[in-house]
Amino acid sequence: MSHWFPRSAFGQTALLIGFLLLINQLVSYVIVVKHVVEPNFRQINTLLAKQVKLVFMNVPDQGREQLPTDEILSEKFQEVTGLRVYPAYLAPKFGLDKAVPYVFMSQQIGEYLGGKTEVRVSKDNGFMVWINPPQDPYVWIAIPLENVDESDFSPLTFYLMVIGGLSIIGGWFFARYITKPLRLLQKSANQVAHGEYPERLELQGSSEIVGVTKAFNSMAYGIKQLEDDRSLLMAGISHDLRTPLTRIRLATEMLDDKESFFKEGIEQDIDDMNEIIDQFIAYIKLDREEKSELHSLNEIISAQVKIELQQGHNIVLALTDIPPFMLRLSSLKRVISNLIGNAVRYGGGEIYVSSGISGKEMAYFLIEDNGPGIPAGKIQQLFKPFVQGDNARGGQGSGLGLAIVQRFVNMHGGRVVISNRAQGGLLVRVELPLKP
Repeated sequence: MSHWFPRSAFGQTALLIGFLLLINQLVSYVIVVKHVVEPNFRQINTLLAKQVKLVFMNVPDQGREQLPTDEILSEKFQEVTGLRVYPAYLAPKFGLDKAVPYVFMSQQIGEYLGGKTEVRVSKDNGFMVWINPPQDPYVWIAIPLENVDESDFSPLTFYLMVIGGLSIIGGWFFARYITKPLRLLQKSANQVAHGEYPERLELQGSSEIVGVTKAFNSMAYGIKQLEDDRSLLMAGISHDLRTPLTRIRLATEMLDDKESFFKEGIEQDIDDMNEIIDQFIAYIKLDREEKSELHSLNEIISAQVKIELQQGHNIVLALTDIPPFMLRLSSLKRVISNLIGNAVRYGGGEIYVSSGISGKEMAYFLIEDNGPGIPAGKIQQLFKPFVQGDNARGGQGSGLGLAIVQRFVNMHGGRVVISNRAQGGLLVRVELPLKP
């Protein structure tokens, strides 16, 4: 049962309004039938019964057997009331066979006439009520109902349909208006989750929603301020480190050739520190100003793999056709470079790069290596900044590579999945949505 129950506030509000309208329609139907339709039908049936009694009013009991064949009596009544009296064997010829029985009319008219009565209604040439009275079961009395249209018999149904339809439309607009601030709040929350900070939301809707919107605006502003402070701090530290590193490099150039061993080690350490600083800056600035544009994922992967092949790395490429979609070019290049760099640094042997489409909405690419892998319990920790993998995979780098990868993928609405390969090594799967 809960599987069919809507989970959104809009769906639940619409369902509640629809349920209340259904109850209202049922109550209205019962009330109208009880106090409007039934009295009207009872009045009509009473008039029809009185007209039947009028037919037999001046006819003695012993003469009623002759009533069906008395043409004069039939003509007189036809001139005044339009009534016709037919013998039972001739009535089908004049339209009785096309009439439909009405049980509730038979019961009510039978109560007024004092015996078993059968009533039928035909609609061929206007409404005609056929009555087989208890006074003479061998005749049928046809009474026309003038100025009655077929639609007049269902005004209640039409009224309920119109009122119900208007109520549903009104309820739909009402529910949509109530939930509009929630939809905007959801959209803005997703933007904050992806590292984007929208303008302050307008305070609209009910008092509870206004309160939530105020809290969200304050939270988003606080997160943005914290992010800006952290970026400023890391950028300042990274910038300030450049100057002493430059002085150290100049000092090493002045070392004697006898101390070349120490010179090479110091230069290597300086290069590593510069690389770490570059990763700090990349982590801070990633996707802050870059806009998404239409690009081919396979072309970006091929270009990055070509660079790695020129450096002598052994990479096997297997790409599947993927249509171009919205991507941030520079950030995606850094992601692919980081992942291939990790595979080269820790993997050893061949590296496998492939791509494809998962379902109809996600594109993906895989980067696999032949390294020692990582214990399953430590895989999720790899995405934390400054956290490196198992010592078996070495201790180089700053531990920001996978943090940068995950940050980009999250901002793009995708996900990163890391797992150990059955044949040994690590597999990184990056999924990106084809539609933003």
